[in-house]
Amino acid sequence: MKVLTLDDFDLKGKTVFLRVDMNCPIDPETMEILGTKRIEEAIETLESLKDAKVVVASHQGRVGNQDYTGMDKHAKVLEKLMNKKIKYVEDTIGEAAQSAIKNLENGDILLLDNLRLCAEENYEFTPENAAKTIMVSRLSGLFDLCVLDSFPSAHRSHPSIVGFPQVLPACAGRIVEREVRNLDEIMTVAKAPHVIVLGGSKVPDRLEAIKMLIQNGRADHVLLTGLIGNVFMRAQARIKSSLGIKREEEVVAKAHTLIGEYPDVFATPVDIAIDKDGERVEMDVREMGKGDKVFDLGPKTVEYYSKLISGAGTVFISGPAGFFEKESFSYGTKALLKAVANSMATTIVSGGHLTTALKQEGLADKINHISTAGGALVLYLTGEKLPMIKALEDAAIKYRSK
Repeated sequence: MKVLTLDDFDLKGKTVFLRVDMNCPIDPETMEILGTKRIEEAIETLESLKDAKVVVASHQGRVGNQDYTGMDKHAKVLEKLMNKKIKYVEDTIGEAAQSAIKNLENGDILLLDNLRLCAEENYEFTPENAAKTIMVSRLSGLFDLCVLDSFPSAHRSHPSIVGFPQVLPACAGRIVEREVRNLDEIMTVAKAPHVIVLGGSKVPDRLEAIKMLIQNGRADHVLLTGLIGNVFMRAQARIKSSLGIKREEEVVAKAHTLIGEYPDVFATPVDIAIDKDGERVEMDVREMGKGDKVFDLGPKTVEYYSKLISGAGTVFISGPAGFFEKESFSYGTKALLKAVANSMATTIVSGGHLTTALKQEGLADKINHISTAGGALVLYLTGEKLPMIKALEDAAIKYRSK
C-alpha cells in the first residue's frame, strides 16, 4: 500500500477532516450502544492529531434500519474514553456544521451528526463525481487535510470516502495503516484449507465476495450462518417461506447458482433455533413450519462447523451467526468464536458484532487478527482494490511532491 500517513504531514494548527467508522451495534429496544470497539479504535488517530483542529465524521446504520440514529451518544462515549470535551453538532453539511468547524481552536475535536442524514452519503459515486457533491463542495474549503481511517467502510464509494481526496491532500489514519500492513503479512503465510464462516445480514455484498474468494483459492469451505445462511437454505428449498428481505428472489437465485457451480464448498445449518413466545426453541431445519424465523444455530450445526474449523489452515469468520444481541440467541455466535479461537489455524475475525462478542468472551488474545471491518475485509481478502485504498494511493501520487 503506497499511501501517505500522518507522519508525512505537519499537523499543528491544521483543520482536519477525519473520516472514521463509529457504526456500532445498537440495542433495538433501548437504542443504547452495545459495543464501543469502533469508537475506541478512533482514539489512536485522534491522539496523533492532538495539535490540530479535528472534525470527526462517521455514519451510523442505514436509512430505514433500527440502528439508523444520530451520533450524540457516540460523542458521549468518545468524551468518556478520551477524558476530554468533545464538541457535537446536530448537523452534517449545513450552516450549523460549517460555523462549528470555523470556530474550532487547536486541540478541539468536533463530531458531526450521522453522515447518512445527508442523502448523498447513501449512494456510491465515481471519485470524480463524488468530488462534485454538495457535501464535498460545501465542506472541503474548510479543511487543510483529509484523513481516512474508516477501514470498515473502505469498500464504499461514498463522498466522504472518495470525494475529499480528490480535492484535498489525503492520508491514511493509524487504523487503516496498520490494518492493511497486518493483513498483507497474514495473507503471505495463509495456508489451506481455507475455511470461511459467513453470517450477518448484508447478503448481496456477501454473494459477490464469496464467488471471488472461491475463484481466488481463498475459500475451500464456506460455512453459512445468519441471514445469508437462510438465503442458501431457501435456495436449497429447505426453507419454504419468504425471508422478507429486499430483492429476495434475485439473491436466492444467485445463491442457487453458486451452489450449482461449487457444490462441495458450501455448508448450511442442519438445526436452528426459533423464537416461540419469547423462548428459544431448537429444531431440525426439516421441522420448520411456515412463518418460523431462524434466530440462531442449533448444537448439531455448531458441532458440524466446529469440526471443519478444527481442520483448517486458515479461518476467516465475519458476521454473527444469529440475533446475538439477545442473550438467548447468542449461543451460535459465541460457540463458533470459541471453535475458531481454539483451532491451530491462522485466524481472522471480522466485523463490529464479532469483535464485541470476542471481547465479551475474553477470546481476543487467541486470534491472529481482529478487525471491526466486515464487508470491506471480505473484499480485501479477494484481492479486490477497495475504493478507499485506491483514493489514498491516487492522493499519494498527487500530493507527495507538494
